[in-house]
Amino acid sequence: MSDYSFFGDVCSYIDRAAVYTDHPQGLIEQIKQCNSVYKFNFPIKLAHGGYRVITAWRVQHSHHRLPVKGGVRYSRHVNEDEVMALASLMSFKCALMDVPFGGAKGGVCINPLEYKASELESVTRRYTSELIKKNFISPALDVPAPDYGTGEREMAWIADTYSTFFPEQINAYGCVTGKPISLHGIRGRTEATGRGVSFGIREAVSVAEDMKAIGLNTGLEGKRIILQGLGNVGYHTAKFLQEEGAIIIGVAEYNGGIYNIDGLDIEELILLKRSSGSIVNYQKGQSIVNARELLEYECDILIPAALENQITEDNAPRVKAKIVAEAANGPVTKGAEAILLEKNIMIIPDLYLNAGGVTVSYFEWLKNLSRVSFGRMDKRYEEVNNRRILHAMEELTGNKLSETQHKLMETGPGEVDIVNSGLEEIMVSAYHDTRELMKAKEIPDLRTASFVSSVEKIALSYIDRGIFP
Repeated sequence: MSDYSFFGDVCSYIDRAAVYTDHPQGLIEQIKQCNSVYKFNFPIKLAHGGYRVITAWRVQHSHHRLPVKGGVRYSRHVNEDEVMALASLMSFKCALMDVPFGGAKGGVCINPLEYKASELESVTRRYTSELIKKNFISPALDVPAPDYGTGEREMAWIADTYSTFFPEQINAYGCVTGKPISLHGIRGRTEATGRGVSFGIREAVSVAEDMKAIGLNTGLEGKRIILQGLGNVGYHTAKFLQEEGAIIIGVAEYNGGIYNIDGLDIEELILLKRSSGSIVNYQKGQSIVNARELLEYECDILIPAALENQITEDNAPRVKAKIVAEAANGPVTKGAEAILLEKNIMIIPDLYLNAGGVTVSYFEWLKNLSRVSFGRMDKRYEEVNNRRILHAMEELTGNKLSETQHKLMETGPGEVDIVNSGLEEIMVSAYHDTRELMKAKEIPDLRTASFVSSVEKIALSYIDRGIFP
């Protein structure tokens, strides 16, 4: 795997999709390439007094829409090829979901667990200032977000640094998404990716024709699920699926896994992880020393929600799931995908499935530009109208509703209600639109269909601007 290229895989998916389009090769090549790749190094002072030089990247893949959008990951394994691949995936993901951004990604080559909070703050603020120097961050040009190894805290540092440089910009906090609510974040963003994954899986298993083809019944009730990665995405995915009646039988983490055929309590597991840093001492399941072995256990749905390259040509022949749902970016290599499809395993691709994060980031960006929370202007108005309707119904029928029923039916939507409703609508529509395209063009799999949809939309943007007449 030393010569493996994640970006090469993404480019090959575009080539595969291009067969189902009528666009010239020059346009396809433009769509494949990264517009800008910025690599830089900077020093930070460590808490004990020494210094360390940090290597970092910001890649802007496509400017067919501005701003470009994409997370910043902190990982000692991050490299240029990975950041380029993730930036390109963001372009196609946004196009697929009709979110009006180009794609970007950032990476900082550190293990955040090895740094104190003060040191991470120094890294984040310096990273932001380096982006500012090159005009690689702004509400109108490039908007970062959380990714592996980063979260609300880091996004708050980015926003504060940017607003310090540009105090006159009224929309300065729109330079980054995934911020805390107190710094103009949006309710529902933390759980957005996991919630989107659950919506996507729910839609996939609702199609009787597709489920019959792989030997499953429709619906989530009773589906046995194995999850890799109990971070933010993995936890919320498992939480929402469990609430729909699915059974989480296995969870794999980097330092070990837990398996119980009768099901695991995801809330107990996350509490144990938060208190001890690990799930391996969970007493209500079998401990699995080599957690990657869980990817090969029998289940209905396997959800890789950690890092890329987890299912490869080596272990793909032993995967026994009926569905592989890519909550992570690039967890299945190109070679492994061919093996899984040959085994009649359905793959719900990352390009679609984990788009909930960028979708709600789009809502946050809109909120920052408008400077008003969703629901704030019309919540009370809707409640008054609902109350009038209920009173009219009571007068017509002669039946009085209880105070609890009144409260439940009168309440207008708050920000999180609107966010979740918008996310569900976008996830549901995108899945069925992609599936219909797959059937109409006789495309063999959902990933290729997703790329066909994205390539068509990006190509149309270039054509309509006269760049490729």
